[in-house]
Amino acid sequence: MTPSLNLPNRALSLAPDVISTPRAYFWSTPVILLLAIFLFVWEAPGIYRDFQISQNPLALDNGDVQNGRCTTRKAIFTDCEARLIYSYNGQNYDTEVEVMFVDFHMGDYETGVVISADHPELATMSLGLDKLWNRIITLSILTVLLGGMGVGMIFLTLRIWRVKGQLRQPAVLMPVPVEITAFDRKRDVLSITYNDKIASDKTGRSSYTRMKQAQEPLIVGAANGKPVGLAVRHGKTALPVLLDSGLQRVSLTNEEWTAALAPFEALYDDGQKPVVVDTLNKTMSIWKRLQIFLGVLVLIIVGVFGFWLWYVTISDTQFQSPGMDINNLMPAPLNEWGCSKLKNRFGQDRAPFGCVAADYTSWK
Repeated sequence: MTPSLNLPNRALSLAPDVISTPRAYFWSTPVILLLAIFLFVWEAPGIYRDFQISQNPLALDNGDVQNGRCTTRKAIFTDCEARLIYSYNGQNYDTEVEVMFVDFHMGDYETGVVISADHPELATMSLGLDKLWNRIITLSILTVLLGGMGVGMIFLTLRIWRVKGQLRQPAVLMPVPVEITAFDRKRDVLSITYNDKIASDKTGRSSYTRMKQAQEPLIVGAANGKPVGLAVRHGKTALPVLLDSGLQRVSLTNEEWTAALAPFEALYDDGQKPVVVDTLNKTMSIWKRLQIFLGVLVLIIVGVFGFWLWYVTISDTQFQSPGMDINNLMPAPLNEWGCSKLKNRFGQDRAPFGCVAADYTSWK
């Protein structure tokens, strides 16, 4: 049977910094927001340009697409860039175009030059117009996800700071069980993440705290394969505070402290110990982490090399991405060997990126 924590029915103070802000929030939040802004600034002007062109498009048969290249990342994200050279109404134009979209396409893309009949200085690839709504949806989803994540982290940080301000004032404490979901011990600091989703009045919110000087959380059992710690609600604050096994985080008199811990110390009379999460003291060694890192690195290298071999010897097209990019990054001897294999199979066609000569068409 789980012992109950008996706290006095009066306003009690808590130790400072019993609720902490994860350090990752301070660097990851601006990085995520900057990434969202960068993505929007990078793609939005091109999408707006192509939207204008789509209102009155004009395909040019004499348009020249130079240095065209498409790169696929993460298997589905494709970005294509090219230099467009064309003439219209006696005026010569030369512009660089880049588009990004989601596609499962394998092989080459066919494209041409399309301009706005109303504004001939606006030009794009026909591929960009074909994928216009794909690009709009992709940019919207990525921007909303990244921006929402950054704004959400700011909101969580502000809530933590608000709770820390409220905890400065004494209040009546209400014990509640919480689920400990993550932990990490570095030197003499134990960092713990716990969720408020066990109590009858659960909020589902996550909190983060650090315990120092060999403190351990007050563990009262387990649920769903995870340890259950005892926390307290401080008045009407939004986040519960995880207690330590010695109740050093609560300002109690000696008599109150003895009475509060008595139900837990009584477990010793039965030859049992309070349930303390021994695994909290175990952390992965640096050597083990290095082994995992090196193992993953070797798998990546083997995978990339194997994919490159498949591309230069078996692939049914020389314009397969990211095969072209990998071949281009290979050391000169391997690149020359790979290009010779590709040329033996596709020598009658244009050379792919990584094997082209100075004219960007013939084989080197």
